[in-house]
This record gives sequence, C-alpha cells and structure tokens, in this order.
Amino acid sequence: MAEPDAGPLAEEPLIRAATDLAGRAKAVLPAAAYAFYAAGSDEEISAREAEAAWRGRRLLPRVLRDVSSVDTSVDLLGTRLAAPVLAGPTAFHRMAHDEGETATAAGVAAAGSLLVLSSRATRHPEEVAAAAGPWWFQVYWLRDAEVTRSQVDRAVAAGARALVLTVDAPYVPPRVTPGLALPLPEDDALCRSVGVGTRLPGWEQDPSLGLDAIERLHRMSGLPVLVKGVLRADDARACVAAGAAGVIVSNHGGRQLDRAVTSADALPAVAAAVGTQVPVLVDGGVRTGTDVLVALALGARAVLLGRPVVWALALGGGAGVTALLDSYRTQLSTAMALAGCGSLEDVGADLLHGGS
Repeated sequence: MAEPDAGPLAEEPLIRAATDLAGRAKAVLPAAAYAFYAAGSDEEISAREAEAAWRGRRLLPRVLRDVSSVDTSVDLLGTRLAAPVLAGPTAFHRMAHDEGETATAAGVAAAGSLLVLSSRATRHPEEVAAAAGPWWFQVYWLRDAEVTRSQVDRAVAAGARALVLTVDAPYVPPRVTPGLALPLPEDDALCRSVGVGTRLPGWEQDPSLGLDAIERLHRMSGLPVLVKGVLRADDARACVAAGAAGVIVSNHGGRQLDRAVTSADALPAVAAAVGTQVPVLVDGGVRTGTDVLVALALGARAVLLGRPVVWALALGGGAGVTALLDSYRTQLSTAMALAGCGSLEDVGADLLHGGS
C-alpha cells in the first residue's frame, strides 16, 4: 500500500472545521477547478443550506457516564472502520493533486477509513486499488448498459467491496467550467465523454432507470448495492424492498435539484422508514465531528465527506486527507465523551433536543 505523501495540511494536529479548508483550497487551486468543485446548481440554495442544517440541531448531553474510553469504530457491510466517516465519491481528483485518486486512496487507508471511488475518476481502478484500503465503487447507470457493465466488471476485478448506485441524476445540469482542462487517462473513453464538447453516445445517465436496476447491478457484480440520492421515506422503503444493501441520504451536494430538502432534514424520516434492515448513510454539509454525532443521533450509521476531501487533497495530498479524517475522528470522540457516549451504540435520538 502506498504511503500518503506529505504536505502542509498534514502538519496540523487538528482541523477544527472543514469549512476552514475551502478558502485555503481556493487560494491554491486553479480558478476553474475550484469553481467546478464548489458549484451548486441554479441559485445554489440547497448547497448553501447544507451546513446550517446540521448546525441548527442542539444536543442534550448525558452526565455521570463512564467515558474513560471512547470507541468510534464501526462495522459497515462487514468492514471495520476507525470511525463512521467515509470519503464519498467526488470526480476528477487530478485537478486538485497530481496523483489524483491514488493519493486520496492512500490517505483514506492511512486513516482507517473507506473510499467510495467515483466512476468519474482520473485514475484507473487498478491504480487506486493498489494504494487503497477497503473501497467501494460508485456507479451511474448509463444509456449504454454495456459501458456500465464494463466499468462494474473492472471495479469488481480490482477489488471493490460494494457498489454505490447514484440515482438522483437522470439528467445532469452543465457544471464543467469553460476552459477547464480535465486531466483524464488518455486511453480511457471517458476522456472523450466529459468536458467541453460532444459526449460519446450512450455515456449520459439513463433517465428510464427503475427499481429493478438494484437487483440487476447486484447480479452483474455479485456485490452489495447501496443506493445514493434518496431523500424520501417511501423511496427508501422501495429501494430496500428491491434489494438495496444500504441507503445513502443525499441531495448530491446541492448540485442537482436546487431547493431539494437538506440531507439533515431528510435523514430522520428515511432512517425511521428503513429501521434496522440496512445501514443508512448520509452526506452533505458535514463539516465537524459534532456534525457526525448529530447525524448518528438522527439515525445514520455513517457519513460520507465530499468537498472537504478534495480541499484536503489540494492542500496536503494524501497526508492531508489522512489529517482531515483523523481530525473528524478526534472531534467525534470528544463530542461523544462530552455527550456521555462511550461507543456508537450509546448514540441515539434522545441526545437531540426535540428529538430531531
């Protein structure tokens, strides 16, 4: 496994809030790259509301509990992780760092976490797998189903442990900034399918996709399939009934339907609908370990980070990603101790003022 490369971010023992990183990353990234990563859709209302939705919750800490030892570890689909904080799927990491997703993967592994590799990655799955610990592969079901099958087969052969089917993007608003150079592998058809210019026929997401895609993807791969982009309780129930091994509450970082409800606000109903049948994960605006504690209290099993991982990669390479994830774990451990929780099993809705 490759060692994460060092960088200035790795010298910091604690990143107090990932929101601090965006401005610093903006200073080192090409303007067009920063704009691509940071952008929301339309008026960016959903993108702006994400962080405040977590911060608006208030906690009711317990006292006189034994918190001399705090365990943040979690089992997720058979993989034990140091904390319930994963690196979610984000595209085009080589715009942030020369080593791209290989550096991200090494940094995530060093933190004892798990990477969800984007199907819009700028390193091949085999390269990423060589640097990674446990990892999942994110899937868009494309109009050309054979292209989807090819991507999935390659990820399975490289060692992916699960697939994450992203379902909230039947159509994608234009987001590639004019003049943005995408540093994709030259031998990959994706080079000719993204960015400014004509996309390859069949590379768009399939807008006719239905619930049967979950089982089809499972049969195709032999892997558990999580469904990402769920905001409704009825959709969550339907996905589980159709064979989903997990549900990820997400509004795509505010990059799809603007004014969609925040993940923090959607999470309680989805978690209640799913119960203990499958793990519920969540992303969108999680910027501190205390946000993670709130998400767990609202019913999530784990959270995924999107933009913060890219900012950390830009500032410190793989070691920056490790520092970021380590800081979330440290913050979560402290928040759990102060809330009277010695393990994740102690975290429940009773920690929240008002219950949600």
